[in-house]
Amino acid sequence: MDLFAGPGGLGEGFASLDEDELEFTTVVSVEKEAAAHRTLTLRALYRQFPKHEVPPDYYAYIRGEISRERLFDNHRDAAEAAIETCLCKELGSSKDDAKVYAKIESKLADHRGLWVLIGGPPCQAYSIAGRSRMADRSREEFEADRRHYLYLEYLKIIARFGPPVFVMENVKGILSSRLNGDRIFGNIRQDLSAPVDAVGDNRNLPVHPAARAGYRVVPINWASDSGDYAASDFIVRAEDYGVPQRRHRVILLGIRRDLHPDPLPRLESTPIAPAVMEVLDDLPPLRSQLSKEPDSPDAWREVLQSAWRDYFIYSEDRKLRSFVRDAVALCHEYESTGGPYVNGLGRSHMSRELREWYRDERLNGACNHESRPHRRDDLVRYLFVSAYGVAHGESPKLKDFPEELLPKHKNAARAREAHELFDDRFRVQLAHAEATTVTSHLAKDGHSCIHHDPSQCRSWTVREAARVQTFPDNYFFEGTRTQQYVQVGNAVPPLLAREIARHVAHVVKSCILERQAMAQAV
Repeated sequence: MDLFAGPGGLGEGFASLDEDELEFTTVVSVEKEAAAHRTLTLRALYRQFPKHEVPPDYYAYIRGEISRERLFDNHRDAAEAAIETCLCKELGSSKDDAKVYAKIESKLADHRGLWVLIGGPPCQAYSIAGRSRMADRSREEFEADRRHYLYLEYLKIIARFGPPVFVMENVKGILSSRLNGDRIFGNIRQDLSAPVDAVGDNRNLPVHPAARAGYRVVPINWASDSGDYAASDFIVRAEDYGVPQRRHRVILLGIRRDLHPDPLPRLESTPIAPAVMEVLDDLPPLRSQLSKEPDSPDAWREVLQSAWRDYFIYSEDRKLRSFVRDAVALCHEYESTGGPYVNGLGRSHMSRELREWYRDERLNGACNHESRPHRRDDLVRYLFVSAYGVAHGESPKLKDFPEELLPKHKNAARAREAHELFDDRFRVQLAHAEATTVTSHLAKDGHSCIHHDPSQCRSWTVREAARVQTFPDNYFFEGTRTQQYVQVGNAVPPLLAREIARHVAHVVKSCILERQAMAQAV
């Protein structure tokens, strides 16, 4: 059961385990945003078929050759199963809650085995960025913000249905967030440990008898039964587990107290995370589009050539000047701005394992791969930032910008002088390092994800962000480009989710063996 599912990153990781490990089947996914729900439903249709038997119609749809309606009509049984699994409902709405509860009850009615609840309640109010945006609001408004309490909707389902195991994901900022003067993370751990006390009896909510036993809430790297964990023990660093991104998240694993699985082995870390170049350079190269003026390949090239003449030709930074010159000389090679589907992939620098995870020869191209429009002045900054990254091996701070390239607003000047938070608002993602955290802010602008190749002079496409988030290439994101960016930025990386799923499988298998031993003893 997958709550607050977004586009399905956490569920994708669980679904990717093979039968030799333990097969998980998602029977309920709940997501309130319509575009993300459409993405979930399409992926649920994909999963109705064995991996090597996905019908050609699926690929025809994501290549734009047939409509979604035709795809679903051509495979009605699979489509009905997918639609029935994915609910476009808002938890916390009394009308929608009743329908979600009824769906879960129907799925559990004939199920006698173990099951797992997964999900990540929306976390804007917990994040550093979210709290900074609320800084000018009154304390009463901040503490009344319902986003602080959305985890209670997750908690109510735990109390009502008593899942043997649950996984809850949230942002690292939850560890430092305070509410009414108290650290919120301690309260959340306490509530998850005793969900019936927290929401059941006090709200006249029907509760599952097994949930009254409570839960051990442990890190996903749970290695002992002492229960003596520091808050930092719950942090999982995605780059330690094969994700090309420095993404740090809090993962809580809940195990019902009437179950006694063996402690987990440590998550197997990888020596070096894949670099940005490794996972992006086989995608078709694109030029950016122009905004606020007519766009064409010639107009775009003229912007870069003018930037060279006006800002860089006499730069004292010889290395930077050299890379800008080379980029401008190459820009004539780029005509395409991409689109919903772009044919063909280049030579891959990925390991065999990563190629098998990402690429799908039946797709033979990239979907959701379209550059976004940028203003002329921002393109000059992108050219500077990307060339600076190649020249100096780091992304420049605002203090490193030439005066004439600084954004024309007071916040930028203040951040530059005081070295404030967000003084790296224009950030190139370096070719030979893992990326910084991909966020939903990509929907607003691409300043934090500037492409490492100066000659392309643009921010990431949705597909590039999805690659860094480790979504397979055949995972198609529905909705407008803005909605697609939000979905990708908010998701759990599926490769990280697969590692989490392997550990949950260990817990489940251990519980199954315990039950079998008890049955034999009886």
